[in-house]
Amino acid sequence: MSMDVAGAEAPVKGKFLGILVCWLLGNGSLFAWNSMLTIEDYYSHLFPNYHPTRVLTLSYQPFAFGITLIMTYYEAKMNTRLRNLAGFSLFFLGSFALIILDVATKGHGGLGVFIGVCIISAIFGTADANCQGALVGDLSLMCPEFIQSFMAGLAASGVLTSALRLITKAAFENSKDGLRIGAILFFSITCLFELVCLLLYTFVFAKLPIVKYYRTKAAAEGSKTVASDLAAAGIIAEQHGQIEEDPQKYKRLTTKELLMQNIDYAIDIYLIYVLTLSIFPGFLSEDTGEHNLGSWYALVLIAMYNVWDLIGRYVPLIPCLKLTSRKVMMAAVLARFLFIPAFYFTAKYGDQGYMIFLTSFLGLTNGYLTVCVLMEAPNGYNGPEQNALGNVLIVCLLGGLFSGVVLDWLWLIGKGW
Repeated sequence: MSMDVAGAEAPVKGKFLGILVCWLLGNGSLFAWNSMLTIEDYYSHLFPNYHPTRVLTLSYQPFAFGITLIMTYYEAKMNTRLRNLAGFSLFFLGSFALIILDVATKGHGGLGVFIGVCIISAIFGTADANCQGALVGDLSLMCPEFIQSFMAGLAASGVLTSALRLITKAAFENSKDGLRIGAILFFSITCLFELVCLLLYTFVFAKLPIVKYYRTKAAAEGSKTVASDLAAAGIIAEQHGQIEEDPQKYKRLTTKELLMQNIDYAIDIYLIYVLTLSIFPGFLSEDTGEHNLGSWYALVLIAMYNVWDLIGRYVPLIPCLKLTSRKVMMAAVLARFLFIPAFYFTAKYGDQGYMIFLTSFLGLTNGYLTVCVLMEAPNGYNGPEQNALGNVLIVCLLGGLFSGVVLDWLWLIGKGW
């Protein structure tokens, strides 16, 4: 099958299934990591002296950010399909390893076990670097609904893991060793879900007509990253000789040029996650005090953040509510830094109701602004440039996550940790 797309209209066949698969792949890209975060009550019980929520996040982010940075530098030559297959395989194997580690140590804590959990956290960071950058870059050259659905799936993973954790905690709360049983069941579900995502990407997504159309179009514009996915769908990319014959036809902006043209979007996405990760999940898990909800309080806060983050990612689908002005977008991102004093004074003087409201609004603005940036930024570029820009923005996102995780430790100043 050749790559002739000249004059073709974008097909809609397979679009709904494509949106659904993108949503599930978004889930899978963070499901394992969110599972590790969501059972913070179990890890706090096992490792009470090691600040597990903060340390595990700090183990995860350098690998996610560093490897994504390297892969973005070489993105034009990277095999997108191989990146995604490697990422979902690592998520599956890492989730399975957590179960094996817990069973082998019979649910006992200790420094050695904690180091093992940190290593698995780093594996999840490596998997994220493969999946998230590759998928956002790939989906950026397709219809905007795909990138929106993927980003919504990322948020939905937090909602699903929070819901599952609340259910497993309630189901086993009064049973012997219930906390551990609930955690093992939780990671068993995670393991199964990551396997489903691996199979969906391997055997379903590449063969959808709308996906084949956009990837064929990108290959016709000079993209090399889609060749393996096209081959998996039975399409042979034949652009190498064409590029040599007419190199000007396939000329594209460099990654640096794309960054300079979209520096405001890059700063937006970076600042969104610097602010969010300086509060979530470390501050919410350890620094909000004791309230009537007891051990459920942190779980409820994390669940509310995840629910409203998901809602925020669907708001831009309403045309009149979608933010398109670059200046207004920047102003909204900067205004979010008012959350820092708001959370500080609420934790010190406010009731749990105010904290739940603030956490919900934090999630809503995070999801809404993220999707607005990622839907608007690729407009006006060809396929290879859209793929490169998607990778660049994910580097900024993960850089913001990493910076936020580091800044989150500042909340512990003066607390004798």
